Amino acid sequence: MRMHESRLIGALRGQGGSLNKQDLIGQVTDVTGLSRADAVKAVEAVFETIGNALKAGDEVRLVGFGTFSVGQRKASTGRNPRTGEPMKIKASSQPKFKAGKGLKDSLN
Repeated sequence: MRMHESRLIGALRGQGGSLNKQDLIGQVTDVTGLSRADAVKAVEAVFETIGNALKAGDEVRLVGFGTFSVGQRKASTGRNPRTGEPMKIKASSQPKFKAGKGLKDSLN
């Protein structure tokens, strides 16, 4: 893992609780020295690029961090919670994330 990656993970560790998009942008600003506007553009570009790759059916593999992919969920029959009536649930595509070794190791 590169030094800036470990600094970012270290910064995130100290926060406790959850991290939202604005917090992530703030951390990117602090770690990289980018202006807030540039950090917003960078974070948005990463999210958009990952989303576009998944929409195209591609896998996004970030060595040391993890892999984003698309999984297929089969059609099934469920029950309406109000009425108990059976209902059909359509097949769908679901985003998946599998943590990489570097990320797993940084947590332990």
